[in-house]
Amino acid sequence: MSMHREAIRTARSVVVKIGTTALTTPSGEFDSSRLQYLADTIEARMRAGSDVVIVSSGAIAAGIEPLGLTKRPADLATKQAAASVGQVALVNSWSAAFGHYGRTVGQVLLTAHDISMRVQHNNAQRTLDRLRALHAVAIVNENDTVATNEIRFGDNDRLSALVAHLVGADALILLSDIDGLYDGDPRKATADHPARFIPEVAGPDDLADVTAGRGSSLGTGGMVSKLSSALLAADAGVPVLLAAASDAAAALSDASVGTVFVPRTERMSARRFWVRYAAEASGALTLDDGAVRAVLKQRRSLLPAGITAVAGHFHGGDVVELRGADASVVARGVAAYDAAELSTMIGRSTSDLPVELRRPAVHADDLVAL
Repeated sequence: MSMHREAIRTARSVVVKIGTTALTTPSGEFDSSRLQYLADTIEARMRAGSDVVIVSSGAIAAGIEPLGLTKRPADLATKQAAASVGQVALVNSWSAAFGHYGRTVGQVLLTAHDISMRVQHNNAQRTLDRLRALHAVAIVNENDTVATNEIRFGDNDRLSALVAHLVGADALILLSDIDGLYDGDPRKATADHPARFIPEVAGPDDLADVTAGRGSSLGTGGMVSKLSSALLAADAGVPVLLAAASDAAAALSDASVGTVFVPRTERMSARRFWVRYAAEASGALTLDDGAVRAVLKQRRSLLPAGITAVAGHFHGGDVVELRGADASVVARGVAAYDAAELSTMIGRSTSDLPVELRRPAVHADDLVAL
């Protein structure tokens, strides 16, 4: 067994993401027996000494039948209505499943806005930490009833990666109908064009020949979202296991199945992770070539002299994108000034500015290259 599978096997704090297809029949009906099986395997992991946070999809699917719908709705309002009904059924099913073991569950509904704003981000972190301290099982889901298309995570795969970092998890396990990463869709493989299984992803070179597909009609995430979310978590320092829900017992016991995504050697700080992945950008700064080199190559602070344009309405403390002359985003950082103030400082040397305006526009400690 590789050291990375061993790290997942022995992880004391684990986030388990469960996809919609793992909780539904092939015809799309919500299946409480599948949920009970997953609860049983998670209970076994918890009894072995691990803390587990569950990120559970399935709310919209669970609301389809009670509302008399025949298929997953396409419009936002009906999706939100289905989520409103289905979320009750979903959390009740988790509560009943863990009730067999005398465990209490707590529901945590999040929107992208909650993660993107520092105060809500910290509040969510405290809530999840406290639930674990009280030995309750946190069931996390995107709050589909209020999330709009503009503020969605897009799928619970990305949410699970953000939650894994939020709670300082030692491992992230993604469970769905996919038993791991292939270089193509195994359902479309032929003798002439077989799909090759990839047991471990250590870096970009391992993905050179991978073609990822979209999701099912019931869920929102496909291999594209799973791959990007696994890479996000691994980049933050969290090892990831991508496996089939039908292999949950093996995935949660000895990590002997699925594909492992190797984490970076150093864990990203909570603040840098928030700047890079979680926060919404409130504006943008365009940099000259010299400033781009200083930010990317020398890891230096951004000074007003290197800024050629300011866009957006932001305040000091907001996250902004840093763009090159070709408009490509090269970094993200926390602005030290508001947009109006910074607009008066464009291209000016620090020595030409009043003493109170001689701080960097974006300090190196608050800057993350992309």
